[in-house]
Amino acid sequence: MTTYSAVRTTGIYCRPGCGAKPLAENIRTFELAAAAEAAGYRACLRCRPYRVAGTVGDDAPELVCRAVQLIISSVLDDANEAALGARLGVSARHLRRMFNDHLGVTPDQFARSRRAHFARRLLDDSDLSIAEVAFASGFGSLRQFNRAMQEVFRSTPRELRERRRRGDRLTADGGLVLRMPFTAPYDWDATIDFLAERAIPGVESVESGMYRRTIALDGAPGMLEIGPGGTDHLQLRAHLPYWEGVIHVVERAARLAGIDSDPILALGQLAADAALGPLITSRPGVRVPGAWGPFEVAVHAVISQELCGPDARSGLGRLARSYGTPIAGLGHGLTHAFPSAETLANVLANGYGLPDRLGKAVGALARAVVAR
Repeated sequence: MTTYSAVRTTGIYCRPGCGAKPLAENIRTFELAAAAEAAGYRACLRCRPYRVAGTVGDDAPELVCRAVQLIISSVLDDANEAALGARLGVSARHLRRMFNDHLGVTPDQFARSRRAHFARRLLDDSDLSIAEVAFASGFGSLRQFNRAMQEVFRSTPRELRERRRRGDRLTADGGLVLRMPFTAPYDWDATIDFLAERAIPGVESVESGMYRRTIALDGAPGMLEIGPGGTDHLQLRAHLPYWEGVIHVVERAARLAGIDSDPILALGQLAADAALGPLITSRPGVRVPGAWGPFEVAVHAVISQELCGPDARSGLGRLARSYGTPIAGLGHGLTHAFPSAETLANVLANGYGLPDRLGKAVGALARAVVAR
């Protein structure tokens, strides 16, 4: 896990490896940047902690981890702590106490810090307007955005945009280009090989070290391109129908690439295993890739129970071509978005282009998802 060092005498917190050399007796450590900010510290201008991957430790209770995942998936964008607590079956007061005890922040402070850090990266990386950055980062209004940036970074969004370094801006001939930070080492070649073996025809494509896929946001089509960017980040190019809520698109892309969690603790534990230890030593950057959406991976799992490898991919491709949203002009073999549960729930068992038993299983899964 990344540990942040805060200096009492300056009121500044830094990420590991910063060139600043404060006296040891003046340092406080925090596991979350949000906790340092809640304690009154501001981000270092030299090492820029908001540009590194930060995660919640595995030692937090399950309730806190579940709450964190709900916050990441946007629950607090349009609701309050009471609504979040209700989702988890606890009071807002109990939830705040658990967060303070284990993370050093309240749920609202954690959510605000995430949005502010993502917005700061957008101000650096992109040429989106201030208003577009605000809504892309999950803020409900410009007033809320300006207040949060002042509280977290002690500057207005316009001042932060003017402060970006020459090498920060990512230029593009189309789409929005963003950095996706990860904790090194990271083996992109192994990840993309894994994704290529399971790519759904028409929905996903892997060419020359670049992963591409179609997505749908509220029914409107888009495309993501993920490739290597640097020693500490991947590069994402997003072609989307709108920029509102881009923070959640980037989170899902990070989960798909397997960079949404800090691997250090897991690798330390697995390295002691007699069978896995030598493998981890030889491939230290290997991660566990995720998936774009839970319904898509669930359908993949159902079909893969009876159809192997290429046959499973072919079956998934037929589903996409028959019932997914058509998307023209993308190239790279991308033609459709993966169909939604609502769409597949209304298909007859023999209409999936699959063996009858698989068609019934896919239909039952889709109807269960719609009914939940």
